[in-house]
Amino acid sequence: MIEANLTPEELDILQYVREFAQREVKPLAREIDRKKEVPEKLINRMNEMGLFASYIPKEYGGAGLSFSFLARVIEELSRACASTALVLDGALTLFADPLIMFGSEKLKQKYLTRVAKGAIGGLALTETGAGSDAAAIRTSARKEGDHYIINGSKIFISNGRIAKFFVVDAVTDSSKGHRGISTFVVDADSPGFRISKDLDKLGIRGSSTVELEFHDVKVPLENLVGEENKGFKVVMETLDSGRIGIAAQAVGIAESALEEAIDYVKQRKQFGTELSNFQGLQFMLADMATDLDAAKLLTYKAAEMWDKHENAVKISSQAKLFASDAAMRITTECLQLFGGYGYTTDFDAERHMRDAKITQIYEGTNQIQRVIISKELLR
Repeated sequence: MIEANLTPEELDILQYVREFAQREVKPLAREIDRKKEVPEKLINRMNEMGLFASYIPKEYGGAGLSFSFLARVIEELSRACASTALVLDGALTLFADPLIMFGSEKLKQKYLTRVAKGAIGGLALTETGAGSDAAAIRTSARKEGDHYIINGSKIFISNGRIAKFFVVDAVTDSSKGHRGISTFVVDADSPGFRISKDLDKLGIRGSSTVELEFHDVKVPLENLVGEENKGFKVVMETLDSGRIGIAAQAVGIAESALEEAIDYVKQRKQFGTELSNFQGLQFMLADMATDLDAAKLLTYKAAEMWDKHENAVKISSQAKLFASDAAMRITTECLQLFGGYGYTTDFDAERHMRDAKITQIYEGTNQIQRVIISKELLR
């Protein structure tokens, strides 16, 4: 078994997470997909287990565990249910991490302490005209007295219905292009902030994904993350962290698919023998397992480099690119091995394939990952 570089304490906790995921989360995965909602009881259980506090520094009420540990937790939860994993992933890599990296002491005390107690956050970056081109956002923030006033809209926002607050990017100086973007924390109960639409999706259907609108939303000056007009750096480094989380999610989805495919071909008989005895199918499993292990190694290495505060731009993109592509290959082959049964909802193969697809798209499409990797190589 390939293991991440974890402490003995983290390995012990991870075993509890693995048992929780398989015993309590996995049996509900189909229901979560069908009802399009992660049950509050599962979110509460993750909080009781200290998972929201795990990555938060100790001075803000957290456990101060490593990013490598968080990546493994996301992987284990994704093996059971990718939608459930995304609740935790979004709260920690997309909301907490930018505050950990760039937030003022006051901002950290105000929000990280709440995340450590189970309050969920999210990231509001993408707009209808600004997806892969994050610098093209149009949501604006103007300073008025002791507040910023935010106007605009965001789309494809994860944790939309369940988040208490969001990291939001807005233009504070339109004359400066991406050098005029700033980052803020916006409370979900702020006047003028509203969810305008819930989005129905192909996969990770249990994850609340919404469109947001900002109508003269007042945000205190102290809720600026980092410095004014330097929010693009916050965005880019947040996405580096987030991409490792998505790689871990992809690994977990792929791992579950491979495990189920192996079990199935050992039991299913055709032409008088188990499918596992056909060399052509054996070769499919060999390729799937190799893809999975390579994805794990890249993901764990990226997380380790993030823990060491090394430059992880290239490897986070590589991990996200390879793991998500591998997840799509593995889940597609898994469905193929199940044959006609794989195309039904009687088995999880079709859900794994649907869930895997988004990992190639969010946190930057895989085409954008190739742009990033090549730029890093050619510096």
